[in-house]
Amino acid sequence: MTHHGQELRSTITPDGTLRVHLEPVTHPDPGPGQLLVRIEAAPINPSDLGLLFGLADMDSLTAGGTPDAPVLTATVPPAAMPAMKARIGQSLPVGNEGAGTVIAAGPDLSHLVGKRVAMIGGAMYADLRLIGLEACIVLPDGATAEQGASLFVNPLTALGFVETMRAEGHSAIVHAPAASNLGQMLVRICKDDGIGLVNIVRSQDQVRLLRDLGAVHVVDSSSDSFRADLEQAIEVTGATLAFDAIGGGEMTSTILNAMEAVAARKMDSYDRYGSDVMKQVYVYGALDTGPTVLRRGFGFSWRIGGWLLFHMLRRTDTAITQRMRERVAAEMTTTFASHYSERLTLREALSPDAARAYVRKATGAKYLITGPRP
Repeated sequence: MTHHGQELRSTITPDGTLRVHLEPVTHPDPGPGQLLVRIEAAPINPSDLGLLFGLADMDSLTAGGTPDAPVLTATVPPAAMPAMKARIGQSLPVGNEGAGTVIAAGPDLSHLVGKRVAMIGGAMYADLRLIGLEACIVLPDGATAEQGASLFVNPLTALGFVETMRAEGHSAIVHAPAASNLGQMLVRICKDDGIGLVNIVRSQDQVRLLRDLGAVHVVDSSSDSFRADLEQAIEVTGATLAFDAIGGGEMTSTILNAMEAVAARKMDSYDRYGSDVMKQVYVYGALDTGPTVLRRGFGFSWRIGGWLLFHMLRRTDTAITQRMRERVAAEMTTTFASHYSERLTLREALSPDAARAYVRKATGAKYLITGPRP
């Protein structure tokens, strides 16, 4: 028996046109170890947007197609096309994670039919997903698809920060920007685990948001006293590790300089090479796609690098990753609860106005793609 549905696909043509559309897909019956899931909820994470829209000019978005088969098109600037070379002409499925109900299963998993599962593995902006059990978390009875939709990317990233801290010998973390869904999860984890955390936010409203969650050290980058406040929080916590989702601009540099200023105060004598305290910043996002600017007042004992959840999981002992997943499942409605400001069907997500809105990645605006409304 075959099962028919639609998937959202993104294609960049050789002439520099981005085309986002719904494509019919046929799935076979699940084999051993496999589940066929009717997708009911899938979040739009920043990590999905790069694949969805590439480097297209969002001001050029145009609606086309029909109400049943909408199509979004946009122009990719010629200067951006070399970076898109590896994907030109390919119809790529989108959506890192989601949740839904098992409608068919391999012979060894028939007991899961009717259960809800959270999933990771791409192609989640779709009606159906054929997937291996190893890429799923079976949700407790009564859990909704919305509760399970975001149990992988943000929760495992937040836990991954803590595991990276432990593995690399640090004892506290700086996070920027910290008011996101992920940042709120990290606040709860660090509070529960007794880990020092310095949260960098952009407004007093965000300061209040995180303090209400139990955050101790919250510094506002829009404040005149930001640098002094950051240094004080780093001194109290002893943080020598930071995770920066902004990427472009000077946040990485600002954090390193603050760490060095704190370390220099503890030196017995002047050293023209700076302190020997190793300071590490990982860039894990690109909210600012401009150049990363380093104003090098932080000596010679420092590192910056890229951090990606999927790379971290591949390098980490399976016992640790299993422990991470078990914690997410146990705390899905508390530590790892996500909150959504907007809900869209697949077809509604192909509206130019909706696309421009969710691409903005505004703090507090988290979008969820849901199944068709009755």
